[in-house]
Order: sequence, then structure tokens, then C-alpha cells
Amino acid sequence: MSAARDQGHVLDPRQAQALKKKMKPEPVLRELSETFKALGDLTRTRIIFLLSQAELSVGDVAQILVLSPSAVSHQLRLLRNLHLVKVRRQGKTSFYCLDDQHIENLFREGLRHVAER
Repeated sequence: MSAARDQGHVLDPRQAQALKKKMKPEPVLRELSETFKALGDLTRTRIIFLLSQAELSVGDVAQILVLSPSAVSHQLRLLRNLHLVKVRRQGKTSFYCLDDQHIENLFREGLRHVAER
């Protein structure tokens, strides 16, 4: 028996090489990992849910989630830095929404996945 088979490797070396070539660059995968990590926090997930429904101000989110505006601002800053939400300023008020359709789709698919369990 070959050493590769002893290690549980059953994939043809050509297939392994083809998969290696398809692997996304580490910075891309790291950013994706950070996105999923951000969504792994219940408060941020609740914020994303609200913003998938409507554009909201910090005060709106704070009121709905019964959190302090500073706590909401902190979470929104993290989400904004990851390009998950974007901000629109109107006078002294900042309104937040999901950054783009990809985020909404990702969130909707996650909800669908959980609902199908």
C-alpha cells in the first residue's frame, strides 16, 4: 500500500492539482472569513436583519434592539469596515443600509439554510 493511501489520500494527483489551481488567494479567503466572523455575532446578525428590511438610523436600530446608540454605532462601524453596510448622511443623522445585493442574498440564503434544518 502506498504512503499516500495510508494517509487517507484517495484523490487522483491531477484532481488535487486542479483543485489547488482553483483555490482563491489567501487575502480573498481571509476577507470572506472575516465576513462570516462578523455575522457570527448575534447583535450584528440582528442589525443585518433589520437593515435587510429598511434603511435605519443608529437611533432606530438602538430603539428596536434596546441597545445604547454607542453600542449600535460600534457594531455598525465594524460592519461598515467590512463593506457589509453603508452609510448615508442627511444633515446630522446617519442612515444605514446593506452595502449591496450580495449581502442581502448572503443573509437570505443563510436564513433559508437555517429554516430548512
